[in-house]
Amino acid sequence: MAILNFGGVEEQVITREEFTLEKAREVLKDETIAVIGYGVQGPGQSMNLRDNGFNVIVGQRQGKTFEKAINDGWKPGETLFSIEEACQRGTIIMCLLSDAAVMSVWPTIKQYLTPGKALYFSHGFAITWNDRTGCVPPTDIDVIMVAPKGSGTSLRTMFLEGRGLNSSYAIYQDVTGRAYERTIALGIGIGSGYLFETTFQREATSDLTGERGSLMGAIQGLLLAQYEVLRENGHTPSEAFNETVEELTQSLMPLFAEKGMDWMYANCSTTAQRGALDWMTPFHDAIKPVVQRLYESVKSGNEAQISIDSNSQPDYRDKLNEELRALRESEMWQTAVTVRKLRPENN
Repeated sequence: MAILNFGGVEEQVITREEFTLEKAREVLKDETIAVIGYGVQGPGQSMNLRDNGFNVIVGQRQGKTFEKAINDGWKPGETLFSIEEACQRGTIIMCLLSDAAVMSVWPTIKQYLTPGKALYFSHGFAITWNDRTGCVPPTDIDVIMVAPKGSGTSLRTMFLEGRGLNSSYAIYQDVTGRAYERTIALGIGIGSGYLFETTFQREATSDLTGERGSLMGAIQGLLLAQYEVLRENGHTPSEAFNETVEELTQSLMPLFAEKGMDWMYANCSTTAQRGALDWMTPFHDAIKPVVQRLYESVKSGNEAQISIDSNSQPDYRDKLNEELRALRESEMWQTAVTVRKLRPENN
C-alpha cells in the first residue's frame, strides 16, 4: 500500500502501480464474474472488465435494458443471460442493481450464493440496512465492495480516456481468505484510479449524505435560492443564470478542481476575494446544522427507510417523473437550455 498525506492526515491507498492489471488478471483467472443489472453502474463496470481481459458475463431481465446490453456487444447465450443463469454460472456475483431492485431480486440471487462464491456490491445500502432490506448474505461466502466515486458513465468515459475513477473498497465477510485480493483485483479491473479503504456502513452513510448534500440536494437548493433572489430583484433570467450557474460550472469549477479553492481565490479580483472570504463563514455557519441533521437522519436509517418506502410504491416511477419534469421545466433550468446553445462550441 502507498501512504499518502491528505491535509496532514496519513492514509493508506492502493494504486495501479503496486497492484497491476496483470496481477489482477492472475488473481481472477479462474473466476467467472457475473454482473447482475445493467443500469447505472453495470455497463461501465462490465465493459471495463471485458476490455481489460477478464471473464465476465451479464445477467439482465428481458426488455429495453437487455437490448442495450446486446447493442454494447454482449451476446445472448454466450456472455448475456437471465439473472438466474448468470448467478448460477458466476463465481463472483456483482450485484449492481438499484437499491429497490436488489430487494425484489434478492430471493433469486440468494439461492445461487453457494459456498466459496463472492457477493460484490458498489454501494453499502443493502447490507448496512439489511434489517430493513432483508438482504442478509449466507455466512459461507465472501461479501465485498468496490464503490467508484462517480457514475458508471464517468467510470467508462475515464477508462476510454486512459484515466481512472477513484473508488473505495470494503470487506464485510472473508470466508475464503481471498476476499481482499478478489476485491482489489476487481477494483483494478473496473478501472479504478486508486482505492481507499472503508466499511459498508461508512460508505453507505457518506454516500447518502453526499447525494443529499453537496453533490445534488444542497447544490440545487443553493443555486435556486440565489437565482430566485436575483430574479426577484429585477435581474433577467440570462443574468441570474450566468451569475449563479454558468460561471460556476464553466469557469470556476474546472479551476478549483485542478488547483484548489485557495488558488482560485488567489487568482480572482480583490473584490471577489474580499467578499468570498467574508461570506464563506456565514454560509458555513448556516449550512452546517442542516448537514448535521442530514447526517443523523442518514445514520439512523431514516433516509434509507424513506427511500425503501418511496421506491416500493406502485406509482413510484410516475411520481418521480413528475418531480423531475417540474425541475426540468423550472425557469432556471429552461434558461440553461438556451444558454447551453449559446456556448461557443455549439456555434
